[in-house]
Amino acid sequence: MIELTGNHLLDWGQGAMDLSLEMYDERGFIYYGGGWNVTQAQRPLTIAHGVHTFGFVGCNPVGPDFDWATADRSGSAPCDYDRMHADIRQMREQGIIPIVTLQYWEFDRFEPTPQQMADFRAMVDAGAVIVSGSQAHHPQTFEFHNGVFIHYGLGNLFFDQMQWIEYRREFVDRHVFYDGRHVGTEVLTAMLEDYARPRPMKPQEREAFLGEVFAASGW
Repeated sequence: MIELTGNHLLDWGQGAMDLSLEMYDERGFIYYGGGWNVTQAQRPLTIAHGVHTFGFVGCNPVGPDFDWATADRSGSAPCDYDRMHADIRQMREQGIIPIVTLQYWEFDRFEPTPQQMADFRAMVDAGAVIVSGSQAHHPQTFEFHNGVFIHYGLGNLFFDQMQWIEYRREFVDRHVFYDGRHVGTEVLTAMLEDYARPRPMKPQEREAFLGEVFAASGW
């Protein structure tokens, strides 16, 4: 499954975006948060796995304008928060577990801004079970809002700027569900090497990193 909310999807032009989607479709790869047009890009993706059915929805509030899908052009999903909230509520009514990802604005700090907190928490209030920021070059904090796990930014999985350690430290969150409920999240940590090779953090790296993040989270 591929999340397509990224604000760099069209960096290589419309032809490259369309070619990527063609390759996904030919291979049966599923995706959300972007697509061939705005209708597909904004449509939640549902996946049944065992006794659970998950619904994934995401958007890109940042732009730029040429990155957003339109009625007749591929791209990422522009954010329509009212629509997303309605989709999340509908999924909960249908017994679907909603997971939301947002390609939010970048901040070179652990702490989210007040507006970021308001936007992410609003997804929880609508019924989301996990809310995650997919935008962060600099990893960000996490919290529980009304019992729901929010991670404001995971950091880079791969990135072309290695000069600052904060752009190399990253999270990989493993969410565990049982009997229709989110029962826990394993917070894995990695260090990016050679631009495209994450490795598990060494114990002392992980201890220092988590110490900073938990302190910034207020825990």
